[in-house]
Amino acid sequence: MAVASGAMSAPISIVNVGYRSTNFWVLSAGRSRLLVDLGWPGMFAALEAELKRKDIPLAEITHGLATHYHIDHAGAAQDLKKRGMRLIVTPEQLPHIAAMAQWTKSADRYTEITLHDNVVLPIAESRAYLKALGFGGQLVHTPGHSDDSVSLLLDSGEVFTGDLTHPSMAPEESATLVRASWRTLGELGATTVYGGHGPVSALPHFGAAEWR
Repeated sequence: MAVASGAMSAPISIVNVGYRSTNFWVLSAGRSRLLVDLGWPGMFAALEAELKRKDIPLAEITHGLATHYHIDHAGAAQDLKKRGMRLIVTPEQLPHIAAMAQWTKSADRYTEITLHDNVVLPIAESRAYLKALGFGGQLVHTPGHSDDSVSLLLDSGEVFTGDLTHPSMAPEESATLVRASWRTLGELGATTVYGGHGPVSALPHFGAAEWR
């Protein structure tokens, strides 16, 4: 378990409840809990089992955020909503939610996400909303992997980036956009990357020419 010591009075703990090679992060500030990335479709039981194993009551996860709407990051969103979680969606993400169903088959047992009962949160209003939940930070639009990709950046430097491509691995057609997203995160104070796959790492650092 990682602990972020940001500007908020309560320290923020970070616990990975991921499975099937995908990371799902539970952020806790006291009894306030936020889940970043929301499980695979048809595998809600695996997510629930990981929460129990890490001693995190599912009922205490009041809010959830998908960094982007691909099935390995938002596949269990509606299942979580049925158990009481409120889904935070940015306007940039709204058009992409329904499209996710196109990438699932009946065997995936995907529960389609309803659109009428979510918290639609503009990026500019994210700091105030997160503060009310007990978290010091903000949402940042970070396209590159996908147009709807959003990162959660804590004031203490931890950033949850989903599948934002490492600058050194970005394909030519998206390299400029990827570098711009990482540059924005760096300028806003990001230091430590909690990605959707793989271990926690330092924010990428490159020379000025490589950031252009």
